[in-house]
Amino acid sequence: MSGAKRPGTTQLRVGRLLKAHGLKGALKLELYTDDPAKRFVPGATFSLQVPTSSPWHGKTLELTELRWYNGHPVAFFEGVVDRTAAESLVKAILWIDADVAADQEPDAWYDHQLVGLRALRDGVEVGRVVRVDHLPAQDLLVVKAGDREVLVPFVSAIVPAVDVEAGTVTLTPPAGLFEDLPEEPVEATASAESHVEGDDSAES
Repeated sequence: MSGAKRPGTTQLRVGRLLKAHGLKGALKLELYTDDPAKRFVPGATFSLQVPTSSPWHGKTLELTELRWYNGHPVAFFEGVVDRTAAESLVKAILWIDADVAADQEPDAWYDHQLVGLRALRDGVEVGRVVRVDHLPAQDLLVVKAGDREVLVPFVSAIVPAVDVEAGTVTLTPPAGLFEDLPEEPVEATASAESHVEGDDSAES
C-alpha cells in the first residue's frame, strides 16, 4: 500500500478490510488467520496499516462483532457507525501483537517462524521452507528442494515436529513427494506366439 507504515516485527497480520457492507459501518474482511474465532472476538484490538494520509493512521480498532454473510466474514468496530466511516477504512490491514497471539494459541507457529527452517527427512536436510501457503482445506509448507518447490501438507502425519530453536522441521513425506517414483516395470507381454510347424507336405 503506497505510503503505508508497516507495524513492527512484534506484530502479526491477521486480516484486511475489503469493502463497506451496508449502511451501519460494517466491513467485509479478508482473513489472514485460520482461526478467526480466536482472533476476532468482541473487544479484540487491532493496529492498522494505512497510508500516512489516512485519518486512521496511528490509531487502533476495537472489534464489537464478527458476523458471516453468505460465507464471508463481516466485521463491526467501535466508533465506525456509518458507511462513510467504513469506506475510509477500506484496504486497511489489521495486525495484532505477537505476544497476544501466542497466549491465545501457544502450540501454533506463524509464517515468520517457519520460513527459513531446514526441512529434515530421516535426519538429512532435503530443503528449506521458503513460505507457507494458506488454503481453505489446509496449510502447505513450501520447501525449496534443489531447483524446485515442493508443497508439503502441514499436518502432523507428514510434519511431526517443528523445532524453531534448532531451526528445523521434521518431515515424513509419502513416497514420491521429494523424488520421482521409478516407473512401473513394463511387464514383457509374453506374446506366446504360436509355434508354426513347418509344412511336411509329402510330394507324391
